[in-house]
Amino acid sequence: MSSNANVYTCDAVTPICLIQDSTYGYFPSLPANVFFLALFIILLIAQLYLGIRYRTWTFAFALSCGCLVEAVGYVGRLMLHHNPFSNNGFTMQICCLIMGPAWLAMGIYLTLKHLVKAFGPQYSYLKPKYYTWLFICGDCVSLSLQAAGGGLSAGANGNYDQLSIGSNIAIAGIIMQVVTLTIFALLAGLFFLRRYLALRNRAPENEETPANPQLQTMRFKLFVGAVVLAFLTILTRCVYRIAEMMGGWGNPFMQDQTEFIALDSVMCSVAAVALTVFHPGICFPQMAEPISFGQRKLFTTLEENRPADTASHILSSSSDDVDLEKADVAKPGELYFR
Repeated sequence: MSSNANVYTCDAVTPICLIQDSTYGYFPSLPANVFFLALFIILLIAQLYLGIRYRTWTFAFALSCGCLVEAVGYVGRLMLHHNPFSNNGFTMQICCLIMGPAWLAMGIYLTLKHLVKAFGPQYSYLKPKYYTWLFICGDCVSLSLQAAGGGLSAGANGNYDQLSIGSNIAIAGIIMQVVTLTIFALLAGLFFLRRYLALRNRAPENEETPANPQLQTMRFKLFVGAVVLAFLTILTRCVYRIAEMMGGWGNPFMQDQTEFIALDSVMCSVAAVALTVFHPGICFPQMAEPISFGQRKLFTTLEENRPADTASHILSSSSDDVDLEKADVAKPGELYFR
């Protein structure tokens, strides 16, 4: 800092309170932040539409929350553009832009369960449903830590100890997110490695898996590429954020706007765009068009109260050609994630 001003006593840029005395040391770019705000609003609308259209409820919830939180964060950065000492602007952007990618990562985690079902559960170390619980729980812990850390930092108001504690908790949350992403990559990699080795050794694959013909389409391949790209960009952003915050508030790394835009804004934008353009409802039908609760109740009643051959005949003649053994249907008491 280039003056004797205390950042907590400044409420605007003045001859005494210089821009260098602010936490970020610069005026956040107006064009860049308007662009990212508009982009995330468009992506939010698209996610809501696609989620309703294809009924990918949990995926739509995660991505919509991520886009909404990111958009609010850029509103905060626009406030900082007009006044780098704005406490409200700082609170909005620090809380939202720290947490936003965790919601985007949640959308990535939801895909693994369905990929395992499509490629063959026999190659997985875990049952498909456990992937959802494992990663969603990890993401919730990460979100909680980041929210708590961001809230403490935003409300410090000159209390250095509270600011330091908040920063450390937020860093712990981001590290937890990196750990969760790493475990996700390891389990996904082990699954596909086992499948590759089994096929190379000519181990029989379940040819009756309904997804097999669709795994050869270009749409599905693009979807997998989008998930991999989103994973890499979110991971890159998390590593950057850890390095940025480890140096303390107002450190030179944190005051480099170009690096923030390239390694945070662009990374999160690429992830959100990839998961929207190559939406699973369009590219990966196994995550789309879930059976309604009414249908599930009807099928359960048929299965329990009718002879096996009669129930099979009724179900096989349904317009959706639903196979109860292979359909992605929640069992009684099972929480249904899509």
